[in-house]
Amino acid sequence: IGEIARLPGFEDAGLETAQAVLEECARFNQDVIAPLNIEGDRNPSSFKDGQVATTPGFKEAFAQYVSGGWQGLQHPADFGGQGLPKTIGAACGEMLNSANMSFALCPLLSDGAIEALLTAGSDELKAVYLEKLVSGQWTGTMNLTEPQAGSDLALVRSRAEPQPDGTYKVFGTKIFITYGEHDMAENIVHLVLARVTGASEGVKGISLFVVPKFLVGKDGALGKRNDVHCVSIEHKMGIKASPTAVLQYGDGMAASIADSAGPGAVGYLVGQENRGLEYMFIMMNSARYAVGMQGIAIAERAYQHAVAYAKDRVQSRPVDGSMNASAPIIHHPDVKRMLMTMRAYTEGCRAMASVAAAAYDAAHHHPDAEARKQNQAFYEFMVPLVKGYSTEMSLEVTSLGVQVHGGMGFIEETGAAQYYRDAKILTIYEGTTAIQANDLVGRKTARDGGQTAKAIAAQIERTEVELAKSSSAAAAAVLKRLKAAREAFVEVVDFVAGQTKASPNAVFAGSVPYLMLAGNLVAGWQLAR
Repeated sequence: IGEIARLPGFEDAGLETAQAVLEECARFNQDVIAPLNIEGDRNPSSFKDGQVATTPGFKEAFAQYVSGGWQGLQHPADFGGQGLPKTIGAACGEMLNSANMSFALCPLLSDGAIEALLTAGSDELKAVYLEKLVSGQWTGTMNLTEPQAGSDLALVRSRAEPQPDGTYKVFGTKIFITYGEHDMAENIVHLVLARVTGASEGVKGISLFVVPKFLVGKDGALGKRNDVHCVSIEHKMGIKASPTAVLQYGDGMAASIADSAGPGAVGYLVGQENRGLEYMFIMMNSARYAVGMQGIAIAERAYQHAVAYAKDRVQSRPVDGSMNASAPIIHHPDVKRMLMTMRAYTEGCRAMASVAAAAYDAAHHHPDAEARKQNQAFYEFMVPLVKGYSTEMSLEVTSLGVQVHGGMGFIEETGAAQYYRDAKILTIYEGTTAIQANDLVGRKTARDGGQTAKAIAAQIERTEVELAKSSSAAAAAVLKRLKAAREAFVEVVDFVAGQTKASPNAVFAGSVPYLMLAGNLVAGWQLAR
């Protein structure tokens, strides 16, 4: 934080500010958001007659979230935000997700929509939508997936028909839309991928549109209801309180609603036609990093829950004979092993995500162009690790959390099972672990011949030099493992950089193990530091 505060624009974001923000964030999430977590799992969002009712208490809690200015924490002051670094914003996001992951998904998607509009939106779109999104009065969504187009967005069929006034009429069906319909905000701003009439097939013919639930007048007031409607919500394994909507664009339902905009959902082009996937990746990368933070958050919640249970549950004497009666299970070696494994994974992933956030801040604020370039490359390399590795580790951590509870972990009332169920989606949405691994192989390693990966390896080697100066046996043990992992990583990087074009099947067959190797290395490196 001290280094970030020296960057232009972050002069007021030093340790004192960070501590004050984090302490207030902790209080808010503990007192307001966390108590709704179990209630959301047991009494999830419901759908009736085209309307979604969120879990009782969510709407009121979201109003407090908005009034506290939490949505705008890391967004520009020009649009009503506080302009704090991502490094602080990510830590606050972790606390929000630890408190209640289903609730946190709503502001998470809004953050991504804000980033996309900041980067690619016209001045007019920014003027109409950003201030309300940054304040939290309106929320944002990301609309990619269709019944026939999951990860393969080349199959998108939603279409956009140009209108004489410069707008478009959008038609199509989108599925798996998180908070696509809800009762917590005045308006919902959908960012929608669709193909303009006559555009080419494949991903190069896809454009991005802003499609609001309610149209917005020139004075900023809400106007007619747009022709976008929720036709159902999903019944899920986890994150049950978060409404996952099926949205229909341009089905004519608006014609049956008084004061509607008529058939066809009115959309506004973001940027240029046929560059929609490029713009959506801005939002997607924001969401991928945030999902990685969700993995860390749910792991932390599971760890704290398991520690509390292990301290309270009395069962059997310690094997070392240190107690003559049954003791809390935290005294048993295997329980200690599980708890320490949970802690190591969680803290390693948190450290990895934190240095990635710091690189993001430097990439956007450092005065030196070369430093900005290097930090951007580092951040982009780290995103699939934060998303892919941290979420896979969250499954291991939440599973261990159930195991620490023994039979009671399998019983819903203890809460341990909910964390495990909630964690599973993290390895799937915003790109499966395999998609993160393919990104790491193709875009982040092979494309630059492994230069960024080897630059990271060089940083790790410098940490090894520092470890070698210590006389500690623990430092020596860490050094040995870190050096072996780095050397294995460099060997794989050379293989990926040299063989991706010649032997793509062989390389991509090992993409997930490569991601896990890289994640283990970088998380371990941060713990070693």
